[in-house]
Amino acid sequence: MTHDQRTGSASTLLTLDEAAAYLRTPAATLRYWRHLGVGPDGFRLGRRVVYRREDLARWVAERQDADLSRRDGGRLSRRPTG
Repeated sequence: MTHDQRTGSASTLLTLDEAAAYLRTPAATLRYWRHLGVGPDGFRLGRRVVYRREDLARWVAERQDADLSRRDGGRLSRRPTG
């Protein structure tokens, strides 16, 4: 693995506070979601909990899809295909 690959991977890791800022929610809320098992995927790296930026973006998209699906009564008319 090259130095660029390692630093590229590391730069996508966000601390709990950075992830909370990305989601525009208090860090305490993110901790609570993690406790309940309903928040974005995170993992322990030593003593810290970190989040991959891609996992946060995916989680937001899933929440949006679920909300739109609920509002549409199960129809997925959100994104045109093609």
